[in-house]
Amino acid sequence: MGAALQGGSGQSGRRGRRRRRAQPMAEINVTPFVDVMMVLLIIFMVAAPLLTVGVPVDLPKTAAQALPGAQEEPLSVTITAEGNIQIQTTEVTADQLVPRLRGIASERDSDRIYLRADGAVPYALVMQVMGALNGAGFSNVALVTDTGGPRLDGTDE
Repeated sequence: MGAALQGGSGQSGRRGRRRRRAQPMAEINVTPFVDVMMVLLIIFMVAAPLLTVGVPVDLPKTAAQALPGAQEEPLSVTITAEGNIQIQTTEVTADQLVPRLRGIASERDSDRIYLRADGAVPYALVMQVMGALNGAGFSNVALVTDTGGPRLDGTDE
């Protein structure tokens, strides 16, 4: 094996084989990036509905209009300042509340119920009644309030 001199033809001495330097790749491979983003998207799509916890409550908006096409009379439960519970205008005891509501729920198409509570009623009692409403089959509970109350920033409307 002899050493060859580089001739004027530009070939190295290896009979037609050229050796090139490895050039750095100037392209970005986005496939791993897309894979990671797709996995994160799927994780957030699955996890987002699980982040809502607690009792489902449909709070009414103060500027809302009456819903059109309501066929049934809205059912309401009221807690007075003395702690008495009323279904519509009929007063019931705490023991009678769930059985009466189950009877009413079996005859109604809608599971919407309005809960009205005096401001002096302890929060614990309101939550107990909400739990009873949910246990009786009414999962769409709306809390009724008066409009024009104080806002959280301290100003009155």
